[in-house]
Amino acid sequence: MKGIDVLHRFGFDAVEDPESIYPFSPVYRVNDTIVKRTQRPIERASRLMNYTRMLKVNGVNVVTPVELSKPNPQSMGEHTYVVYPFVEGNTYKGEDHEIFQAGRLLGQIHRLSYKGNPYQLEKYDVYDFTKEEVIESVRKIEENAAEYAVNHNQLKEKLLRIVRQQSTLEKSELPHVATPHDYKANNLIFTPKPYLIDPDNAAWVPRIFDLALVLLLFHNELSTAPDEMFTPDQWQQFLAGYKKSITFTDMEIASWSMSLEHVFLDEVMWLMAEGKEDWVDPAQRKLFESLLTFIADSSAYPLD
Repeated sequence: MKGIDVLHRFGFDAVEDPESIYPFSPVYRVNDTIVKRTQRPIERASRLMNYTRMLKVNGVNVVTPVELSKPNPQSMGEHTYVVYPFVEGNTYKGEDHEIFQAGRLLGQIHRLSYKGNPYQLEKYDVYDFTKEEVIESVRKIEENAAEYAVNHNQLKEKLLRIVRQQSTLEKSELPHVATPHDYKANNLIFTPKPYLIDPDNAAWVPRIFDLALVLLLFHNELSTAPDEMFTPDQWQQFLAGYKKSITFTDMEIASWSMSLEHVFLDEVMWLMAEGKEDWVDPAQRKLFESLLTFIADSSAYPLD
C-alpha cells in the first residue's frame, strides 16, 4: 500500500506520497505524529498497545497510540499501522548519564512485567539453529571481512559450540519478562530522560536475553552513538541504572555467559553475514570488530 493511502486511512489530508524517514521500513512523520508499521495481525497489535498503555500509566516514558477520529492502529493489506506522537528531544551520544538513565528505564519496564504473560505477547522460542546455518553464516562473514584486517579466528568453532548449548538454555526455565525487546539507542529520545519511541517489537523473553541484546547492539544503527559496543565501564553504568529496579536470580547469574553467546548467535551472526554493505561503512565495521573481540572473551562483562 502506498504511503499516501496509509495516511488517508488515518484521516490525514496528504496530497503526495510521503517519504520515509527510516531506510529499512516505512516510517512517516506527519506534523507532530509518526506513522509506522507495528505487529500484525490487528489482534496482536491491540495486545501490544494494551501493554504499552499499562507501562505509560505506571510512569514509563513510552509512546502510545494518539487519539484520532479513525481507528488506531489499523490493518491495511498484509500490514498493521499505528500513529504515535512525535517526541522532541536529543539522540543518544554515549554519555555516562544517558547510559545510566537508559538502564534505569529498562529496569522500570522489566519490573512492571507480570507473571504468566497477561498481554499474550509473542514468546521467544529461537532455539533451533543448525550447524549448517552456522557454517554458511561464517562463510559469508569471512567473505564480507576479506578486504579488511578483521580478526575472526576461531569464530566457526565458537559458534558451533554455542549451537550445542541451545537445548540447555531452552530447558533452563529462566525468568521471562514482557519487554520492548529492541531496546537500542536509536529507539530512545532523551527529553532529557530517555523516552522509548519504538516499542513495536515487544515480546515475552528471558530477562537476561533482553539484557544481552542491549549489551551487544545498543549502539547499532545510530550515527551519534559510539562506533563500538559498550565498554566494560559503560556496561557497569547501564547495570547500575537497571539494578535500581531489578535483582538477578542465581540462575540468571549462572546462565549469563551462555545467554550472551546464544543472543550473539541469534541477533549478531546474521547481521554480520547478511549485511555485506555494512562492512563498507567504517563505523559499522568497527562495531562488528568489537563484537568479534567480545565473543572471543566476554569475561569483562559480568552480570553481578
